[in-house]
Amino acid sequence: MKLLVAITGASGAHLGLEFIRYLPKEIEPFLIISDNAKKVFEKEYPSIDIFDTNDIAAAPASGSFRVDATAIIPCSMNTLAKIAVGISDNLVTRAALVAIKEQKKLLLAPREMPLSPISLEHMSKLANLGVIIAPPILAYYSQIKTLKDLEKFLIGKWYDALGIEHNLFKRWE
Repeated sequence: MKLLVAITGASGAHLGLEFIRYLPKEIEPFLIISDNAKKVFEKEYPSIDIFDTNDIAAAPASGSFRVDATAIIPCSMNTLAKIAVGISDNLVTRAALVAIKEQKKLLLAPREMPLSPISLEHMSKLANLGVIIAPPILAYYSQIKTLKDLEKFLIGKWYDALGIEHNLFKRWE
């Protein structure tokens, strides 16, 4: 499986990294990140192909790249709004619109709260198009005791939504 992961916004970027860290070995990850974080990611994750968000001609900009799923974790409200109205002004928004066009799984993890009526309208519009809207929301049944437990729960829920097998948290029985 080819999985494109994009990290937008500053708050919650760590979740995008952890999402990649726990991926099963058979998943081939590709990453799009902000310019400011690119140098750090290249040092910490040298085995992952990192695309320049300003390179609108990079491989993920085309449906022929054949990504199986795309996850934007975290997804800034700016990015979410652009996707909702069809603006593809960078590689992240272009790749998301390609996922919608190609009817591939697209997961957005919006991270801001409280949610404005405008953001909720955008989320509703995207959900009606088949986009998975999955903000980082905890569930109390998962017996979370540490921040690491919470992160594993969130990542596991995102993996579930994308059909990726895992054992990151205790399931409801």
